[in-house]
Amino acid sequence: MKRLILLVLFAFGLSKVTMAADFAGKGTLTEHTFKHKGVEYNYWLYRPSNLPADAPFVMVFHGYGARKIPTLQYGFNLVADKHGFAVCYPCGPADPAGNRYWSIGYKYHIQENLMRDDVGFTVKLVQHLQHEYGFSKKNVFAAGYSNGGAMCYLLAYKTPKKFAAFGAVAGHIMKYMYDRLTPNAVPIIEIHGTKDSLARWNGDPHNNDLRGADIAIPCVTALWVSANRCTHEEVEILPQRRNKVVAHRFVGGKNGNQVWLYEIIDGKHAYAAKDLDTTVEIWKFFSMYLQ
Repeated sequence: MKRLILLVLFAFGLSKVTMAADFAGKGTLTEHTFKHKGVEYNYWLYRPSNLPADAPFVMVFHGYGARKIPTLQYGFNLVADKHGFAVCYPCGPADPAGNRYWSIGYKYHIQENLMRDDVGFTVKLVQHLQHEYGFSKKNVFAAGYSNGGAMCYLLAYKTPKKFAAFGAVAGHIMKYMYDRLTPNAVPIIEIHGTKDSLARWNGDPHNNDLRGADIAIPCVTALWVSANRCTHEEVEILPQRRNKVVAHRFVGGKNGNQVWLYEIIDGKHAYAAKDLDTTVEIWKFFSMYLQ
């Protein structure tokens, strides 16, 4: 019967099922499509075995240039197996060069930005997953790398009540966001290398890569520290693997909110898996806000 169900799913194109041997994790990974305002998106959904009802789930946003299947290498499936949450990997449509991305306002995507509502898509997809699978309406989290990290910040600005916390790795805030949008009191963790050549630690006020100006990472953190009205900073040097990692944890915020910045000394534009257990640290942060 299970084989017959899988064949039916393939025949009608509702989803494609990838068995556990093809990816890290012991659960089930399925591929789906979802339309929003005439634009078709793909997403992958990972569900651990014996996932409880009303389970938490994490939306994981890929970086610019992702191809067919995004972000499985980040290790969220293994962490989800251990802690009992689902993972959704949405995939942004491709630009004319064939690179999948999230529409956060890059200048070289002006035409595509006019046709895309990725924030609206995310909200609708979250609601669909909650209705279809019975996932939690409170314990929803957003994580992302690079362009996906910037997407998390845009969601933190525009949809703060939809997510319990946000996590960005090598993320950034565009200057237009800083100028036009108002930050909300939401928990955020950023993991970032000081020698990141794309999302520069000191920002890019001159639009050197034609993407658009963005602000310095310490300023990004200060923005959310202020919005959350955090009162103290706790500093920890994490056990060193490759580069030194300094954890800045700003505490005492509104509703118990914290803002964390993991400063990777000499770290480059990467998911930082060689420097620390990045995904484990993100879930450790998220888990403080489970309800």
